[in-house]
Formats: sequence, C-alpha cells, structure tokens
Amino acid sequence: MEHTWRWFGPQDPITLAQVRQTGATGVVTALHEVPNGQVWPVEAIAARKQLVEDAGLTWSVVESIPIHEDVKRGSGERDRYVEAWAQSVRNLAACGLDVVCYNFMPVLDWTRTDLAFALPDGTWALRFDADAFAAFDVFVLGRPGAQEEYDDDELARARAHYEGLDEAGREALTRTVIAGLPGAEEHYGLDELRAVLATYEGMGAPDLRATLASFLRDVVPVAEEVGVRLAIHPDDPPRPLLGLPRVVSTAADAQGVLDAAPSPANGLTFCTGSYGVRPDNDVVAMAERFAEHIFFAHLRSTRREANPASFHEAVHIDGDVDMVGVVAALVREERRREREGGPRLPMRPDHGHQMLDDQARRTNPGYSLLGRMKGLAELRGVELAVRRLLRDDI
Repeated sequence: MEHTWRWFGPQDPITLAQVRQTGATGVVTALHEVPNGQVWPVEAIAARKQLVEDAGLTWSVVESIPIHEDVKRGSGERDRYVEAWAQSVRNLAACGLDVVCYNFMPVLDWTRTDLAFALPDGTWALRFDADAFAAFDVFVLGRPGAQEEYDDDELARARAHYEGLDEAGREALTRTVIAGLPGAEEHYGLDELRAVLATYEGMGAPDLRATLASFLRDVVPVAEEVGVRLAIHPDDPPRPLLGLPRVVSTAADAQGVLDAAPSPANGLTFCTGSYGVRPDNDVVAMAERFAEHIFFAHLRSTRREANPASFHEAVHIDGDVDMVGVVAALVREERRREREGGPRLPMRPDHGHQMLDDQARRTNPGYSLLGRMKGLAELRGVELAVRRLLRDDI
C-alpha cells in the first residue's frame, strides 16, 4: 500500500520535511483556505502540489472538498454548490490528482468530547464520552426535543456529568464539540449551531439518503469522465447526533452509496476506526466485501468502553479492530489490482496519541507527530508481515 500522511497545509505545525522522515511517501491534504462552496482554482491546486513535490513527496489524496449544507439539505442554492464541487474535481484532475475523500455528515464533522484523555501509559487520546455529549446536547445547547431522545438512565448520567463540571469545564466541552476539529467544514458558536440545526428540522435518514444519492448522480459522472475516484468517509461517530440523521455508518449504508451511482469512480474511504465503533460492523468482513471499491484507507483502531456508546482512540494495532485481518484483506486486494492493472491503494495512520514530546508542542488534535509516526510504523510492520505470510496464498 502507499503510505501517506495527512497534512493541513503551510499552517500545519508539522512540516513536510518532518513528514518525509516518518516513512510516508504521500501527503493527504486540501485547500482548507478556500471557503466552503467555492471552486478550487487550478493555480492554487498546482501551487500546493508543487510545494509537496518540492519536499520530495507526492500529493496522493485530496481530503476533503467540503460539501455545502444546502447540498445535504437539498435546498437553497444546492445546484450551484454541486456544480462548484464538480468543477473543483475537474480542476484537481487537470493537475493530476485522482483520489478525493469527502464526507456527507450534516452540520458537524467528526466529533469528540475530550481531546486529551489520559491513558494508563501516560499518552493522551481523543475520546467520545456519550454522557458528556448528552450533557452538552440537553443542558448546554438546550436543543428542542433533545430530552425525548434519551432514556431516563442516559438523562440521569448526563445531568450528573453536567452538574459535575464547573463553568470552565462546560466551556471546554462546548469548544471541543462545536468549535471544529481539524478538517471540519464549519465552525460554530452556540447560537449559530442552534440556527443551522433548525434548518434540518423534520429531515430524517431517508431524506438525507436521497440528497446524497442525488449528489452522487450529479458528480460521479464528472469524476468518471476526468479520471478521479471519489471515496466517501463514514460517519464519526457512526450514529445520529443532535437529532441529525447519519447515513454512512454501516455495511448496508456503504452498499447504498455504491448502488446510488454505480461507477468505477464511486467508492469508499475505509476508516476502520469509524466503522469499528459499532459492534454490529464486522470490519474485516466489510474490508473483504468492499475491497474493490476501497480507494483510500484510514487505518486506526477505537476501543469501546463500558458504556458501548463511548469510545476512545486505541493503539493502531490494538482496540476493537482486527487490524491484521483488515490489512490482509487490503493486501489481497492490492495484489489483485497489480495483476489486473487496477488503481493504487493509499492508506494513512489516523488519530495518533499525543506522547513524549507531542505533549509539549502545539499540535492539531488527533494529528500528533510522534503518535502517528508510531502508528505508521506499526501498520507498516503489520503489512510487511502479512505480505510475507501470504506470499504463496495470493
């Protein structure tokens, strides 16, 4: 597999020179400075690509071109924003970029409640605490109807969590949930979040599936024409939040995405951590089932807690994900592609722990230097061992 590294552009505290020392050969990045809904200019794409190549690396995957909320709602200026997205795909292709990772999560992108959860070994992990999130939803945000979506035990735990926080703790929880994590499309305050949530009132999962399918029918033919593969990222966490539907959380959801616009340009970003949060997702079986449609892999592991709705980021080769089984499925698929002339298969480590010097330096939450380098080293070791063991099996 192609070993890549997510980099947030010139403002990233990790430099491209450091990325090259991690063992990665490819970079996963985006033009984060371009406002959501606007076309990515060819000149800006070419300049970013040249910057990466000057560092001895390859811009391997685009992650992500944000999708405007009007597209997800199927309202407002939906058609204009879809065309802008499609034009960005054309411009990327003109510059030689051929894989675009994106997501279709309404309002909030990936979400956590703790950015520095202390593990027994002293490292810090990202964590999603279901009780903390419910406390935010019901008692901080005060979302209309929120209380009806939790049972009595969940509400009691949420209230206890909220009452156990001082003012600073409540502000920290609010910032963590809604201020925007790395790669998030939008950044909100409480009033802004309440306003945008109201625009989704009455929208259920069937409606969101319909707007996703409509989007795919419009953009997949463009991607196929220009030789770009679109790879949708699953929901993180893979369940409804804040009364909003989420529709890329299970194997059935992934199949629905593929069925909505059958094409060699329509595929998946296989994020093992996101899918692995749900115990009903057999991640190895999913890797095997969808192998030919996986255009990009986020290899990370999560650990479900005593409350199975809560989880934290585990060591890349530990947690609830059978990483050896997943890598074996991907290696088999990559060798099939090599025999049949199929496309490359990039992967990257994701959501590394903060450890050692990471804890003293400025870092983007989940995107530490040493923690991800450790994860990449572990994954490369697993891949090498799998390749040796499966030499005669493939």
